[in-house]
Amino acid sequence: MAIKLQQLDEFAVITIDRPDALNALNVALLGDLASAFDEVGRGTARALLITGAGAKAFCAGADIKELTGRTPAGHKAGMEYGQAVLAKLDALRIPSVAIINGYAFGGGLELALACTFRLGTRNAKMGLPEIKLGLIPGYGGTQRLPRIVGEARALELIMTGRTVDAEEAQRIGLVNRLIDGDAVAAGVAYAREFSGYSLPVLDCARSAVKRALDTPLHEGLKIEADLSAIAYQTRDSAEGMAAFVEKRKPRFEDR
Repeated sequence: MAIKLQQLDEFAVITIDRPDALNALNVALLGDLASAFDEVGRGTARALLITGAGAKAFCAGADIKELTGRTPAGHKAGMEYGQAVLAKLDALRIPSVAIINGYAFGGGLELALACTFRLGTRNAKMGLPEIKLGLIPGYGGTQRLPRIVGEARALELIMTGRTVDAEEAQRIGLVNRLIDGDAVAAGVAYAREFSGYSLPVLDCARSAVKRALDTPLHEGLKIEADLSAIAYQTRDSAEGMAAFVEKRKPRFEDR
């Protein structure tokens, strides 16, 4: 397999392991990712971390050789397959963190965009350069990028295909934080800022925010109220409020 899946304390860690190809995506690797996402979903990890092997690249994008010679129908099927794989990541009940250690271009950036959060090393460089090949992003980039950085910035990045460095990526909200030192250790430290809370309640929060982007305000407020009521019915909600009143640390059980 071109990826490694391991457990690190309470976290699952996926490492894309094609350093000789700058961890570029191909059909086989997408299949490996799909299997890994399914395995993580069945497991007990409290968050998923995704990174790339080596210091040069998180994932340099799609394997261009596999894109040539396709029929239009075949190309569409390939894009739909990539979208379906990343939808598995987007649908995980646990938060995910992309640790962008180097290049994240094309499908590699789209993989990171499907994660809940993104961290970038100081040498990280990101972009959607498909326009330079006479193409447009096909693994969700045109849909997820504007939801993260806004329509105007997304159009600029997609229509120019330009590269964004780590500092600009943080400034425009493409990455949540820049990290130094051991990238995986930094990812673990970041994930621990939220992983100790109730997983069902975290999922309610994520669902409410994500659905806010697709609905009018008045509908979004109804969704928020419904999800807030669901969170309120959990045992963890009762424990959290009791702990606050009793001035102690809560003991969440994900129930």
